[in-house]
Amino acid sequence: MVDLQNLRDEIDAIDRQMTELFEKRMDICGQVAQYKISTGKKVFDREREKKVIDKVKGLTHNDFNSHGIEELFQQIMAMSRKLQYQLLAQNGVVGRLPFIGVDELEKEKVRVVYQGVEGAYSQAAMQQYFGEGIHSFHVAHWRDAMEAIAEGSADYAVLPIENSTAGSVNDMYDLLVEFENYIVGEQIIRCEHCLLGLPGTKLSDIKTVYSHQQGFSQCKLFLGEHEDWKQIPLENTAVAAKKVADEGDFTQASISSAFAAKCFGLEILKENIYSNRANSTRFIIVTNQRIFQKDAGKISICFETPHTSGSLYNILSHIIYNNLNMFGIQSRPIPERNWEYRFFIDFEGNLNDSAVKNALRGIREEATNLKILGNY
Repeated sequence: MVDLQNLRDEIDAIDRQMTELFEKRMDICGQVAQYKISTGKKVFDREREKKVIDKVKGLTHNDFNSHGIEELFQQIMAMSRKLQYQLLAQNGVVGRLPFIGVDELEKEKVRVVYQGVEGAYSQAAMQQYFGEGIHSFHVAHWRDAMEAIAEGSADYAVLPIENSTAGSVNDMYDLLVEFENYIVGEQIIRCEHCLLGLPGTKLSDIKTVYSHQQGFSQCKLFLGEHEDWKQIPLENTAVAAKKVADEGDFTQASISSAFAAKCFGLEILKENIYSNRANSTRFIIVTNQRIFQKDAGKISICFETPHTSGSLYNILSHIIYNNLNMFGIQSRPIPERNWEYRFFIDFEGNLNDSAVKNALRGIREEATNLKILGNY
């Protein structure tokens, strides 16, 4: 009968040998890094790594071990690259990122564009972030706002990127790739829906309610108490408030924000009628300059990966290895390339941090494309 303890002792002995060999291999990798530092040779050599993996797979004796040794050596060589990137940084070979750090953003007398109409949550986000001392205008579409800052008719744009209930604004991610505009700030607005009407309106007067479809959905418990009210969806909650104000009909109301009530001179008939108290929208502040505040703590990037097994894992490992906390990841299909995706990641850090520089260097070397969307 097999003695389990003897088997474990053998495994322990093999583990010690593997550890010694791993350390010996990493020591040699350090020497390779020194050679690359002196010659300017790139760390990542995809063809060289493929040859190494094919060679060690050929030394195994069954399919299971072949797959296992491939995965093992992928990790070993990934660790080797990370060591080499670290040594490059220690020797001052870090490269220069095309972003300029500033003490603070200019917020006085700047031109700011937001998407939507007066009274929209995006206008509320703009005023909370910039205050009152700005020149602002609104446009109909997100693309119009991105074009406005790209061509210089606005200094900043305020645009929605994510809602805690409805999820990400996918089109915004595509526009961040298309335009050479960059995120420099963010503002979170709680979507605190209220019932608005003309001053003096009573709940018993109301027959028709206007809002965005999501507004109706997020206030369905309140609306369930007034099943006789006709619900008419419009393109957004601010348009709904403006319609009530313009038409002057005491039988009409809107589900909109308290900010919209202030903009259009409406009365808040009922506050906090939404079901989800945590419902919020995150807005990004975008400009056409590659700048970041020196105390910024979040970085957004996008990249594409080779269409091969494990490529996304290898990219994310640079964030893990450098002890950076990842806040979120999104994917978007790449146009005209079926079943291939572009990834968007938010993680903690500042572009001046050595850990961030190491992570970005590794990602840039191994990703098909990399764009730093902003540090804010």
